[in-house]
Amino acid sequence: MELDFEQIKKLIPQRFPFIMIDRVLNVDPGKEAVAVKNVSGNDIFFLGHFPERAIMPGVALIEAMAQTAIVIFASKENLASHNNLYFLGSVKARFYHPVVPGDCLKIRAVNVKSLPAGAYVTAEASVDDRKVSEAELVFSVKNE
Repeated sequence: MELDFEQIKKLIPQRFPFIMIDRVLNVDPGKEAVAVKNVSGNDIFFLGHFPERAIMPGVALIEAMAQTAIVIFASKENLASHNNLYFLGSVKARFYHPVVPGDCLKIRAVNVKSLPAGAYVTAEASVDDRKVSEAELVFSVKNE
């Protein structure tokens, strides 16, 4: 199942300027999702990271992976997750190459283990089939 930007906004709680995925290429609810972020020089974080040479911040890469993970679970329940609070409890990440304006970032997140109130997810981000980052994410979900 594919999701466009408007459908993504119905699933994740983040809003401008913090939506880090533009499109979901495929989601297998409860199992995995593949999303893309078209990195633009107009992205607001480039104002300060870095003014001399624009590089996407690692925290923005982690956020893109986390939002892709949210899609896995929000699409499973077919609920708008803006009623849910997501708490990223643990992150183990590695960064291999810089991501710059003009790159098309592809993110793949896989549910490794569902927990009673959250999940353990692995994620990988790549540009042109070259891995730029990977992470292990543990998060919990609380319904408001």
